[in-house]
Amino acid sequence: MNDAQRAVDMSSRIPLPVKLAFTAFMAVLIPVYLANYGPTNFLYFCDMALLATLAGVWLENALLVSMPAVGILAPQFLWVVDFGFNLSGVGLTGMTDYMFNAATPALLRGLSLFHGWLPFLLLYLVSRLGYDHRAFLAWTGLAWALMLVSYLFLPGPTPDAGLIPVNVDYVFGPSDQAPQNWMPASAWLALMMVGLPLLLFAPTHVALRRWRGLPAG
Repeated sequence: MNDAQRAVDMSSRIPLPVKLAFTAFMAVLIPVYLANYGPTNFLYFCDMALLATLAGVWLENALLVSMPAVGILAPQFLWVVDFGFNLSGVGLTGMTDYMFNAATPALLRGLSLFHGWLPFLLLYLVSRLGYDHRAFLAWTGLAWALMLVSYLFLPGPTPDAGLIPVNVDYVFGPSDQAPQNWMPASAWLALMMVGLPLLLFAPTHVALRRWRGLPAG
């Protein structure tokens, strides 16, 4: 393969229709989310994953698509399962209950369906671009920064907060209605900062390495 052929091949790793479709979705989601939720909503892991993916598809950068893959594949697959149970009328974890709340505008609930298809898009992108082994440490560092900002500067759980983002990234506990009371707030934050990399990010990192045929480590 000569240099010209290699350049064409590299530029076509992600088809243009995929790039345009995802960009069109983001062109709707970003202004709608800013208008309804405000900018702090983009400190959620899943929303930060959207922004990283947008950059990754256009730059065709393996690290930028590998980071959100490490960070959100596990929880977003749980979202898919929980949503399926809710559709059948069976409650599971409660994480998708908001999707069935008629008080939330239909447009916002429709946009939030990205939680269901984003993990599959990320797997497709990793299959096209490869998995960058630096993603685990890079996403962990980003997640720590997001959690610290959310803990120090954003509101904690609040009953009837409406559309205002509260308890972003669950830094005050698993509920948006009230903070956890099992341990001091700082201990919960430390538990999250240690537990998420160990229990979610690291296993996903190992699985992606094996899938893409990379050596362990």
